[in-house]
Amino acid sequence: MYGSIMTGSLYGIEANLIHVEVDISTGLPGFSMVGSLSGEVREARERVQVSLKNAGFDIPPKKVTINLAPADLKKDGTGFDVPIAVGILQTLGYFREESTENILFAGELGLDGEIKPISGILPIVKAAALRGIGTCIVPWENRIEGSVIPDIRVRGARNICQLTAFLQEEDPDRREELLPVQPCDTRQLLERELHNSDCDFSEIKGQEIARRAAEIAAAGFHNLLMSGPPGGGKSMIARAMAGILPPMTWQESIEVTAVHSVAGMLDRDNPLILRRPFQSPHHTVSGAALTGGGVHMRPGAVSLAHRGILFLDELTEFPRNLLESLRQPLEDRQINIARAQGNYIYPADFMLVCAMNPCKCGYFPDKNRCRCSEPELKKYWNRLSGPLLDRMDMYVETSRIELEKLQSMGQGESSGEIRRRVMEARAVQEERFRGKSYSFNGDMEPRELEQSCALGETEKRLMELAYRRLDLSARTYHRVLKVARTIADLGHSDRIREEHLSEALAYRFTERTYGGK
Repeated sequence: MYGSIMTGSLYGIEANLIHVEVDISTGLPGFSMVGSLSGEVREARERVQVSLKNAGFDIPPKKVTINLAPADLKKDGTGFDVPIAVGILQTLGYFREESTENILFAGELGLDGEIKPISGILPIVKAAALRGIGTCIVPWENRIEGSVIPDIRVRGARNICQLTAFLQEEDPDRREELLPVQPCDTRQLLERELHNSDCDFSEIKGQEIARRAAEIAAAGFHNLLMSGPPGGGKSMIARAMAGILPPMTWQESIEVTAVHSVAGMLDRDNPLILRRPFQSPHHTVSGAALTGGGVHMRPGAVSLAHRGILFLDELTEFPRNLLESLRQPLEDRQINIARAQGNYIYPADFMLVCAMNPCKCGYFPDKNRCRCSEPELKKYWNRLSGPLLDRMDMYVETSRIELEKLQSMGQGESSGEIRRRVMEARAVQEERFRGKSYSFNGDMEPRELEQSCALGETEKRLMELAYRRLDLSARTYHRVLKVARTIADLGHSDRIREEHLSEALAYRFTERTYGGK
């Protein structure tokens, strides 16, 4: 007796379709599984056998062989329990073979027959839809998440008995009652206003230069480094930036939701992530937690921040090797993790926002409070490498807030007002990059710079002077042009002018007396 059931297996944030082949024959009773299986998948043997027994199914003492094909792909996770159980029941004749045609199954089984939720349902359902599969049966708690994908019917099952009754039923109306299709109105979800953040710019006193830099960075998706004494509002500005970012498109929402689904961090009641992510790992974070990997491959903070903000507070407290690991994803917009079983590619198109103190005590250049010597300053700044600083599009220094500003009545410009200008600049960029793989000035490729960042004669002379006097690298030169293009977009200018370049150059990190590189 032979049966075959369709399921899916995660590989990075993508999913491969897997055939669960079941053979039950006479011979010495046993239960064997093959097909490049991880420890979690091998444990399915015990879970499935006990679950079916406790659910009341009679499993005869025969030789059961399970093959997960293709055998050369590494299988990981607990989502194979349900397809294995369905394959066994089908092979034993509990329902007809036609009942499982054009259906993908996924889910973990409890010992009492309950179907438990798993991570990564969204990529699995997406892969099934791309292959033309008509129906996916997933755990009940994953049904809303899976229904985000259009052009496929998603049904949620609570336990193996309910699922078996559905497969045994031949009346279409009765089948619909047993496992109804879960609808999801993605248009309504996208139209919801979910742009509120924990911090509003109106709550921030002073720091006009840093506020302006934050607006430019949000409009063009530029990396931003803020340096200043403690208590000046650097962290508040970074967190308020989440509230002025332009909304994600439907495709971006699907990408971000897929990453969080694979990581097992998706809210069951909110199947589609609409806000741009904001990740703020502590400086004690491990390498696997930051960039991804681990015993069980999972995306790290750089991937969870995909299409959003990765905020590193107290930048100089992070181990240097972790900071250096960010250089590659900042350029490639993805991270490639090589392991013995293969290469895993996770998206990492994030805006890097960093905050730090200017010295070890935090009060340089205030000589009345700072007691750091020049060697100490140099040692402190040497924690950051030149190549990493070169990848920061903008650098801004914050200052101590004056008492008059703290005690001033009224509020400053709100996040809503700033966000309106950001969205206007975003609309200009959408039109500029229509049909391209990127949509922000910060993502522009060098060949696009000649067309979108063309300079007049006056502007060329200014950049020639800055290139020589500031000793800019080619990468830095291009980043200045990108920032200037964003400043021009915010100013409703169709071309980059001298004042735009001057402001962009003012945000560049240069050699400083306290040891900066």
